[in-house]
Amino acid sequence: MNSQATVCIAGVGHAAPAKIRANSEILKAFPDRTEEEIVRLTGIRERRYAADDESATDLAVIAVQNALTQAGMKAEQMDGIIMATLIPDQPVPAMASDLARRLGIPRVLAFDLNAACSGWLYALEVGRSFIISGTAKNVIVVTAELLSRITNPQDHETAFLFGDGAGAAILTAGTGGHRLHRMGLGGDAEQFDAIQRKGGGARMPWPVAADGHAEHFYLQMNGTSVFKHAVVGFAEQIEQTLARENLKPEDIAWVVPHQANERILKAVSKRVGIPYDKFVMTISKYGNTSAASVSMALGWAAEEGIFAAGDRIIFCSVGAGLTFAGGLLEW
Repeated sequence: MNSQATVCIAGVGHAAPAKIRANSEILKAFPDRTEEEIVRLTGIRERRYAADDESATDLAVIAVQNALTQAGMKAEQMDGIIMATLIPDQPVPAMASDLARRLGIPRVLAFDLNAACSGWLYALEVGRSFIISGTAKNVIVVTAELLSRITNPQDHETAFLFGDGAGAAILTAGTGGHRLHRMGLGGDAEQFDAIQRKGGGARMPWPVAADGHAEHFYLQMNGTSVFKHAVVGFAEQIEQTLARENLKPEDIAWVVPHQANERILKAVSKRVGIPYDKFVMTISKYGNTSAASVSMALGWAAEEGIFAAGDRIIFCSVGAGLTFAGGLLEW
């Protein structure tokens, strides 16, 4: 298989819940903190929370339909669905299978992938590889996260960070369109404990309040460790992409990063020599939506028309695990 071959992103789309949860609401649990402090530390002013009767699959359907519309294609033309998520609506079967059923294409290949915040970029590379190898011609790469369901409203490290949303791309074997290059993928399992949700798996399937383990069913994070390793991880992915594609920082029109934290990404900008105003940022209104954040930022930017034909765009992400991902898209 040609590792340098590109495939077409024919369309992108995103979706967010209608319910806005502002910093002021979360701050009620933290009377010693201020709005100015939260914005300074994170860049987040608000985020979207799904309604009680709203599922991640509901958002995924909207994002995929938007991407299909932009691509001028129909669901029936798709050969597969790759779903990136760290919190599927249910553990079994895969959320991708439910999405296939909802889209009216129940016979396609469908599976979930969990690389945390790097999930959508991992899924793009899997989809690209499927197309290059001949496994599929047209693939939906989608992510949806309802992080509000596993965010501890009493935890000052995480309460302000996370939101809900979905994003999607249609990958095809076509020769035109936006060209997706190979994603560089990596990780640092030494930092396994930096971001985690211990509960919900085989080791701790049920919360038992009497054991004092209820907090393990929320996302937990070591903020200091994450900041240090994320700055390095983001920068390395950008620098490795530049080297792999034989490009310089000034050749890049835009960076579409995982929306982790504004301070982290400003530090990354300085480190790699790409101006911060070239970073597509949606964290102010959507917060950190984990695997969905890159796809949502790309979908928003495409909708806003900020990209020009031929623009070189770098994707980059750092996620729990730690997982790293980065690569080039030519618009």
